[in-house]
This record gives sequence, structure tokens and C-alpha cells, in this order.
Amino acid sequence: MLNDILLVFIPMFFTVDPIGILPVFASLTQGLNPQEKRAIIFQSLVTASLVAVGFILLGKLIFHFLGITMGDFMVAGGVILFCLGMVDLTTQGKTRRGVASELGAVPIGTPLVVGPAVLTISLMLVSVHGLVITLIALFFNIAIVGIVFTFSDTLMRLLGQAGSRALSKVMMLLLAAIGVMMVRRGIIEIMSGMHAF
Repeated sequence: MLNDILLVFIPMFFTVDPIGILPVFASLTQGLNPQEKRAIIFQSLVTASLVAVGFILLGKLIFHFLGITMGDFMVAGGVILFCLGMVDLTTQGKTRRGVASELGAVPIGTPLVVGPAVLTISLMLVSVHGLVITLIALFFNIAIVGIVFTFSDTLMRLLGQAGSRALSKVMMLLLAAIGVMMVRRGIIEIMSGMHAF
């Protein structure tokens, strides 16, 4: 069983990418006090867990009922990430403080921690390794994200203030690019589905 957990944990870890989303988290929570950050971290982990578990259990049924394809889902998630990245790049970042109570749910919990890529691979892993193994690996990955977020200040401090700001902006640019990529892949997915008919 441990071997199966590792087989699911490893690809999911690289999909969640806790280290990669650290600068994004740091940028989104810049200027918030420790209590606000703790609340956001807790909210993001709960949101990510609920979205992932709910999607794993009900995703295919919901998609079928609403007539939504995975391509549609990828396009929607990509647009959200693109808009998030562009807003951060074109503002000073302080405008987010008014909605700090919502950051944990959207966009940090989803689609940053648990987005279309994680949800997609989760469904694939369930079909291969089973529900229980996939859920265990998922919760381990979300716990790692929580640890990384908790020590985000220390990790980002190693980069320095100027370095962390520069890295945050670069990551937001990459985030916007990832959003475009997801839209592109979603469109390809939609087009391939149309050709199948």
C-alpha cells in the first residue's frame, strides 16, 4: 500500500507544485498581518480539500449533468489565472487587502492549490490506484502546501525584499502565461472532442 501511495503522491506533488506557488502566495498575502495569513492558509487548505474531494467523488457526474467538458473547465480555470496574474502585475498589490477574507478560497485554495491540472490527474489516479490511495496522497500534498505557506515569510526572506518582490512579479507573469496555456489546452481538448463526432 505504501508503494501505491508513493506512486500517486509523486505525480500529484509535481502537479500541486507547493514550491512553485509559494511566491504567488507571498505576493497575494503581502502586507497582511500574521493572523490574517493564518486565516487565509486555513481557508485555502479547507477549500482545496473540499474542492478536490468533491470533484473526485462527483466530478464526472456534475460534468455530465451540466454538459461541461474537461476542456471547458480548463478554459475557465485558465481565464481566472490569467486575470489574477494581470491584476497583480498592473497594481501595487494593496487593493487585495479589502478582500483578504476571500483570498484563501479564491484564488489560493482554488485554482492555485487545487486547479484543473490537479483535479484532472486526481480523476486519472483514482481510476488506476483507487479512491482511498488517491485521497491519502492528496491530503499529504495539501498538508505540505500548508507547511510551505506557514513558513512562507522565512522562505521568502532568504530571497530578500527586492528579490521576493521581483520573483513574485515574475511568478505572476508566469501565472498569466500558465493561464493562457490552460486556455489553449482547453480549446484543443474541446476541438478534439468536436472532431470525435
